[in-house]
Amino acid sequence: MQGKTKTGFEYNIPDDNLNDYELFELISEVETNALVLPKIVKKMLGNEGKNTLLDHCRDEHGRVPMEKINEEIADIFSNQSKIKNS
Repeated sequence: MQGKTKTGFEYNIPDDNLNDYELFELISEVETNALVLPKIVKKMLGNEGKNTLLDHCRDEHGRVPMEKINEEIADIFSNQSKIKNS
């Protein structure tokens, strides 16, 4: 699955990464345990994609705000839903 978020982050998630039961478990758990978000990002995007996302979200002080990561991941899932419904 390829796409671009509203802020311009371009991603390419291999279908195999999405067809992963462990990813499904993590996603189902994220509502009650935000600590699984880093695992979701890594499983979806891989190490290189994760690092690219972190750099994309990094602020002028070199920090990666949680809000930005959350927004990007939500946008990726939103884009995936739109693709499936097309």
